[in-house]
Amino acid sequence: MSEFILEIGTEEMPARFVPRLGEELVELFERLLSEARIDHAGVRAYATPRRLVAHVSGLGPAQRLEEEIVSGPPVRIAYADGKLTKAGEGFAKTQGVEESDLFVQQTPKGEYLAAKKKVGGGKTQDILPGLCLTALKGLNFPKRMKWGSLEFLFGRPLRWILALLDADVVPLEIAGLTSGRVTHGHRVLGPGPWTVDSAADYFDIIRDKCNVVLDARERLDLVRAEGDRIAAGVGGSVVWDEGLLLEVANLVEFPRPILGEFARLYLELPAQVLLTSMQSHQKSFGIKGADGNLLPYFLTTLNIEPLNMALVKKGWERVLKARLEDARFFWEADLGTDLDEWLAKLDHVVFLGPLGSMGDKSRRLEKLCTRLAQAIGAPEAPVADMARAGRLAKADLMSELVYEFDSLQGVIGGIYARKKGESELTAQAIAEQYLPAGPDSPVPATLTGALLAIADKADTMAGCFGLGMIPTGTADPYALRRAALGISRIIMEHGLRLRLDEVLVWAQAGYDNVKWKLSPAEAQAKMLDFFGQRLRALFASGEADSRVADAALGAGFNDIRTLKMRFDALTTFSRQPDFEQAVLTFKRASNIIRKQGSEAGVALSANVDVARLEMDQERVLAESLQASAGRFEELWAADDFAGLFAMLGELRPAVDAFFDNVMVMAEDAGLRQNRLNILYTLVERLGRLADFGALQV
Repeated sequence: MSEFILEIGTEEMPARFVPRLGEELVELFERLLSEARIDHAGVRAYATPRRLVAHVSGLGPAQRLEEEIVSGPPVRIAYADGKLTKAGEGFAKTQGVEESDLFVQQTPKGEYLAAKKKVGGGKTQDILPGLCLTALKGLNFPKRMKWGSLEFLFGRPLRWILALLDADVVPLEIAGLTSGRVTHGHRVLGPGPWTVDSAADYFDIIRDKCNVVLDARERLDLVRAEGDRIAAGVGGSVVWDEGLLLEVANLVEFPRPILGEFARLYLELPAQVLLTSMQSHQKSFGIKGADGNLLPYFLTTLNIEPLNMALVKKGWERVLKARLEDARFFWEADLGTDLDEWLAKLDHVVFLGPLGSMGDKSRRLEKLCTRLAQAIGAPEAPVADMARAGRLAKADLMSELVYEFDSLQGVIGGIYARKKGESELTAQAIAEQYLPAGPDSPVPATLTGALLAIADKADTMAGCFGLGMIPTGTADPYALRRAALGISRIIMEHGLRLRLDEVLVWAQAGYDNVKWKLSPAEAQAKMLDFFGQRLRALFASGEADSRVADAALGAGFNDIRTLKMRFDALTTFSRQPDFEQAVLTFKRASNIIRKQGSEAGVALSANVDVARLEMDQERVLAESLQASAGRFEELWAADDFAGLFAMLGELRPAVDAFFDNVMVMAEDAGLRQNRLNILYTLVERLGRLADFGALQV
């Protein structure tokens, strides 16, 4: 068995390119080796900013020999008068077999000429060049580069290629470069070039001579472990940001964490400003004390082992000081500005074309937040505080600090609101208004923040849909998909008793003197359909059956709070052993009512004439439905949807007996109507829980 190493050296790639490349190399090599029928003991891949490496161990010397049957032309075409026709002879020649090796194969389409042929057997060394080229061309990059007159596209320009099968060079030519046995190390600590005699020597040379930590997970763990050790030395702990930690691990080939300091006077700044200055601009981490407050230190990661550590440390501190000095200047200037001054400036900032200014939006949010607070009637969301939160929501857009640190809008607004004497509820709402920022982002923790976030997103959606600016394909410049999903998640996770159609109508009502492209009714219908699509994508994205998502949504999604509860209960119900049979039973009832009721133009109701109940089975079902009606409403009021689905299980024997013994479509019109009314009562109850017609079995 052999060992294979492929190393592609590049100019430095952005950190965001690196993590996925290693995973893709593994996937590509495993697939291509399988398709080539080459056995191996495993594929591993590594990625750094300057190199991509694929390592295959236990590689077979040649392809597996396998026998496969190849179908040819139909027998009626392949033979004439007992002899091969030109079509038959051509098939034999193409497959490289003698006429005696041909046979007739029976297929569902008839008799076909066929041949058995052996495939594989090629040498691995001859196959690897083409396989490597295919793998490299299959890599995905957020952006590709083309350099010079070369047609080859890659994430960054290539600098060298190493390809070894044991001690032999595998000949490759990519972008004008030819493969060899030479690698290059860390730009400063081990530049090389270094000659690799065999694939077995590669990892020792990379570690000991090149001074490169090849494994991204090892680089990340080194930064974390050394960072924790350094921070503990000053009595603190690192404020780790996992996204930034992954980025840092993919910015370096030789991670060397160091501790920097800054003046204590900058601790007067909000922690969010300090951390943003460190993380966004310096790719550094803050250090916090045992009390949770930040200490005047930061952790950064070098890609070298400097001769003069103090000099390098001083350089990092000087750059961060400049950023913090700017932030401190803006902070002090903002604290001296009145909120009303910012509100006045909002009237001169355009929100979105015909939808007016940001000042107009803030006044709409003031009214909409008031309406939402009144609708839920919760004491922890006072109407006055909510109205004030809506009015001040966008004020921080006029602050100097948000102009410099735009990612902190809302957060800074909450801090300023608190500093300038606004209530804590108002400040919390302003700070959380942009949540959730994505599908994995948390929703606002406070009820006031949740209501302001809903108002902000609903206002934007109402305006955009009214102007006909509805997302199509992947284009969604105003993040309306995220807004719809955010509103839905907030309602579900906070358990808010809000009707979606009412929220959208209230949002539309906030606009005055706008020339709409769509009428309010048409825009609302499109918004509701849009929400339905987002909710289906949300519920059908995990392990849940898409049929269950369709069934839950089919019963209505205006009340998103209960939709989530119904979906969870239906998911549990769907895992019961007799679920499929139960679906068939209830679906049969739904189909009968649809065909004999609305489609036939017959008016059905829940009024059942007891005097017309002739058979025991219809009497039992009617009595069961009547007896359980009160309990059904009690369980519904208590949001006990598991109990409601359990009730369906209790009713099912009576429904099965009804279908087995009762002729629903009786000749007597009155009798038929009465029996249909029994089923209508059942279906009306079912329809509140789920659309069983969507559960195809």
